[in-house]
Order: sequence, then structure tokens, then C-alpha cells
Amino acid sequence: MNSHPQLDERGKLKHLLSIEGLPPATLIEILDTARSFEQVARQDIKKVPHLQGKSVFNLFFEASTRTRTTFEIAAKRLSADVLNLNVSASSQSKGETLLDTVDNLSAMQADMFVVRHAESGAAHLIARHVGPGIHVINAGDGRHAHPTQALLDMYTIRHFKHRFDHLRVAIVGDVLHSRVARSQIHALTTLGVPEVRVIGPQTLIPRDVERLGVRVFHHMPQGLRDVDVVIMLRLQNERMNGALLPSRDEYFKFYGLTPDKLAHARPDAIVMHPGPMNRGVEIDSEVADGVQSVILQQVTFGIAVRMAVMSILAGKQERLP
Repeated sequence: MNSHPQLDERGKLKHLLSIEGLPPATLIEILDTARSFEQVARQDIKKVPHLQGKSVFNLFFEASTRTRTTFEIAAKRLSADVLNLNVSASSQSKGETLLDTVDNLSAMQADMFVVRHAESGAAHLIARHVGPGIHVINAGDGRHAHPTQALLDMYTIRHFKHRFDHLRVAIVGDVLHSRVARSQIHALTTLGVPEVRVIGPQTLIPRDVERLGVRVFHHMPQGLRDVDVVIMLRLQNERMNGALLPSRDEYFKFYGLTPDKLAHARPDAIVMHPGPMNRGVEIDSEVADGVQSVILQQVTFGIAVRMAVMSILAGKQERLP
């Protein structure tokens, strides 16, 4: 009996909860399927019938306009019925438990839950609880994982760099608190990137992060030397106001991506950011809006990647012509 929380007995994806533990073939299948869905955005009628008659519930227990919106667009382009629930403002405030909420929505014939929650493991809990035929996508849980963000980042990297097996990739910033960084590291190493670097102050780098197969740097010019991809992480406001950092200005001085720092990377290096950006804190506007930035393309690719994940979960991943 298959005990993998994300794969069924045939090794097919039944939930997307984290990148960790997924085989390379599963990630490649998602990226390849997403490439076919890119065409949908270029059509006059931006819809395909893959999820027609299916109900997708966006369960967001914490706010994230960009992620929720791209999931909604993706599901609607697949012809699904989409319901957005700001659960923190409704059932949870009435004392209803997480699983009570899921049970009630399941009784409304939900086919798929997209879950965003401040607590690590919330999506896994729901996936273990739902009945067969209901699929769960983790849209970010605590500090743990954000798998679709990592997948759209991998799609972006492959689009511009074509292959993974020759790259140096640097992830810069608050790795300690970042679910995005954890998912990115697992995805990059699973897809065969030979060198993954993390760069940041000691207070924002996990002590045991090397066990994930990365190299640690605390000096931006050294860490960015000859890299092909620079992924900047968002610095949350509570970090800026807390004891982990002296000030915004100090952080930008040493770890904000400026043209001078970017010059240490390869001339054709691309710059990425999961958004939303803090301009003048993590990244200089000249870089964010510059020729090496692919930040807006990440957003566009995110719709195709989330379409791919949902269609694969629903067993409707046939390629478009």
C-alpha cells in the first residue's frame, strides 16, 4: 500500500502539499503540462474544458491577493466553478474548527481545495482528512512550503535558461522564515541544479541549511559571483522592525540587490522575486525594472503552472494541440 501523502498507488499526483519528496518526473510533468497551457493565454477565448463541472474552493486563512487571484484565474480558465472563502473572517471567528469547515464544504461537493494557512502542516492535515476524489493544493503554510510558487519559479528558470544541470542559483534574503525558499531549494536540487547558494545575514539563515545541499554566503559580492539566476526573497515588515535586523537602510546596504551587486553575477543572469517587492529594501527599482528582471513574467507563468497542477490532479493533463 502506498503511504506517500501526495501520490496515489500508481505514483500519480493526488495532492500537492510540498516539493519535498516528489520525484523529478513529477516536477517535469507539471512544467511540461504548463508549457501547453501557456497557449491558452494567447487565445481569444482563454478557456479549456478540463475542469468543467468541478468545484474549486479557495480556502485562504491568511491574506494573499496575488496567489489567490492567480489560482482563481487558473481554475476559471480550466472552466471550473470557483468559490473564494475568506475563512478567517467567517467560520473561524465563530469557533468552527478547520476540519469542520472542510467537512461542510466537502458536503457541498467540493472537488478541490486550495489552502493558505499561517500554521505549518494545515494543508497536510486537510489532505489526510478529505475523502477520496478530493484534491488539496497547498498555497502556502506557515514557514513550511509554497510548492506552486517554487514550480512557477522553476518554470521561469527553464524558460530563460532551458536546462537546470549547468546553473548556479542564488537565493537572497530571509531564508530562515521563508516557505518559498524551502520549496525553491527542494525544487532546484530535485531538478539537478549543481550549485544552489543562499545569501543573507547570519540571523536570517537557518543553522542547518547546508543539509539541504546549499552553500551559505553572508557577503553579497562573493555569493553572487558568476551565478546564472538571482532569486530575491521578500523581507517581511516584522523582521525589519524586530531584533533580527538593525534597520531597513542597513539591510539594503548589504543585501539589497543593486546594479553594482548584480554586476558580480553573469552578464546574462536573470533576476526573480516572488512578490510583492519592497523596493529600496530587497531590491533597487533600477534592477526590478531592468532588462535582467523577469519578475512580471513569473506572475504570467504562475497562471499556466497552477492550471497544470489542477488539471493533473483532476486527471485531465492531456496536452493541448
